[in-house]
Amino acid sequence: MTRALAFLTCGAFVTLLVESTGLEHPAPAVLLGAAFSLLAIVGFPWIDRQEPVRRRWLAVAYVAVQLPLGYLLFGAGGLGVGATLLLLVLVSQSVLLLPLPAAAAITALVPLVHVGMAWGDGLRSGLGVLAAATFTAVVTELLRREQQARAELADANVRLRGYAAQAEELATTQERNRLARDIHDGLGHHLTVVQMQVQAARAVLPTDPAKADAVLAKAQQQSTEALAEVRRSVSALREARVAPPLDDALKQLADETSAAGVPTDLEVTGTVRPLSAAAEESLFRSAQEGLTNVRKHAAAGRARLVLRYGDDGTVRLDVCDDGRGATPTGDGFGLLGLHERAERLGGRVDVESAPGQGTTLHVVVPG
Repeated sequence: MTRALAFLTCGAFVTLLVESTGLEHPAPAVLLGAAFSLLAIVGFPWIDRQEPVRRRWLAVAYVAVQLPLGYLLFGAGGLGVGATLLLLVLVSQSVLLLPLPAAAAITALVPLVHVGMAWGDGLRSGLGVLAAATFTAVVTELLRREQQARAELADANVRLRGYAAQAEELATTQERNRLARDIHDGLGHHLTVVQMQVQAARAVLPTDPAKADAVLAKAQQQSTEALAEVRRSVSALREARVAPPLDDALKQLADETSAAGVPTDLEVTGTVRPLSAAAEESLFRSAQEGLTNVRKHAAAGRARLVLRYGDDGTVRLDVCDDGRGATPTGDGFGLLGLHERAERLGGRVDVESAPGQGTTLHVVVPG
């Protein structure tokens, strides 16, 4: 916009020079036109670059100087086309520098250069100049808004690219955390069961080889499931986990824990209803992690899984044991993973435990 106005100013000044050759005294018109053009080409872009408060006062001073110069130029140049074009440049610059009401006032003042002419000629010329000035102001305002819209669009595109990069980074982090939770909850569970079953098999191998073989067969089955977990993790779990109904999956977990030496019961209360895959996954992994901790740390004689379908639209899972208990600290990746799963669904995880009174893991998710 600034370069275009500078080019138009130069064109108007050249027109003024050509017209001045027909004047008896061309020097005043040329000098005034040169001063006006120099301010328009050099002063306007300098003012436009200033900070807003200073720019406003400098713009008022600029217009206050240029408008009288334009009037004088009209008088000295014989009301020529070059002088009119220079004043139209001033109208355009006023739109860019001043608030719209002030620019409209400058537009209305420009035709007053014809005051003093014969009434008929002055009216015709003034209306012509007013139409040209109004057209110039409207076009300049439209161009200014279009330029502003482009700048805002470019800024929005930059912000959008930044948001896209942040979203990509967040998605990558969430996927990495999901994989970490699945590896811990799935593979860690199976390897813990395998370890305990191998220990049990070694303990009974000298006295009861048949029982040892049965326990090792279960350990082999668990290792096969652990291998499947590894394959799903390596492939980034792109396909949904094919899982049995939640009740059946929890029953299988209870049976595994019972086979590993901690008798475990499953109790289901409330009206059973379909749950989202994410809710079932969260509850299943919570039960898996809770029973793994029972076998590893609780020294419990019994454990219990309680699945409650509430009438308030929630589903609650309790993993209870009668072990030695401990003061819950919230440490450990497993518990962190359970919190993350539940919170992503709008649920929560709580742990109740005290020395000698066992431990209860509470998980509540919408369902």
